[in-house]
Amino acid sequence: MDTASREPPPGRPKLLIVDDNEIFCSTMERVFGRRGYEVRLAHAVSEAEAVLSAWPPEFALLDLRLPGSAGLALIPMVKAANPDCRVVMLTGFASIATAVEAIKLGAVQYLPKPVDAEAVEVAFGRSAGKHAEPEQGEELLSVHRLEWEHIQRVLTEYRGNISATARALRMHRRTLQRKLSKHPAPN
Repeated sequence: MDTASREPPPGRPKLLIVDDNEIFCSTMERVFGRRGYEVRLAHAVSEAEAVLSAWPPEFALLDLRLPGSAGLALIPMVKAANPDCRVVMLTGFASIATAVEAIKLGAVQYLPKPVDAEAVEVAFGRSAGKHAEPEQGEELLSVHRLEWEHIQRVLTEYRGNISATARALRMHRRTLQRKLSKHPAPN
């Protein structure tokens, strides 16, 4: 992508990033700051509420899982502060149900982690009518591929323990073993 297409709208657009991973937040703050955004960070819902009360953002990047609350609860708060705010939801635990709920609440996109600033900007641009179709090289993942990646993340989280992973996923251990014996689903 050329630098002209990465430029934010005129003026310094306000971007709120809410994620409990402080390293991720500071990295995104630096990257988006270089791209011309005025960035504010929050690591919990209560911190985000305090920012929103005095600073309505034009863009918001919200993590689904936050300490003590779901990031989905922030979408209506962000929309109340600025109804035109373009909200992108991030998650390390992608599911169709939460994606649908996020979109219903007003998010313009739902992205699985890890994610980079380029993907976030593309997601923000979609709500403005830009990039309505996936760019060349950008592929939408199938439901089966999302399931496979989610299983792999949970399996990694439980250090390869099949029984613990099956309990976390609320599935029978043999079902999980059967899914793991298959090759990754195609995109």
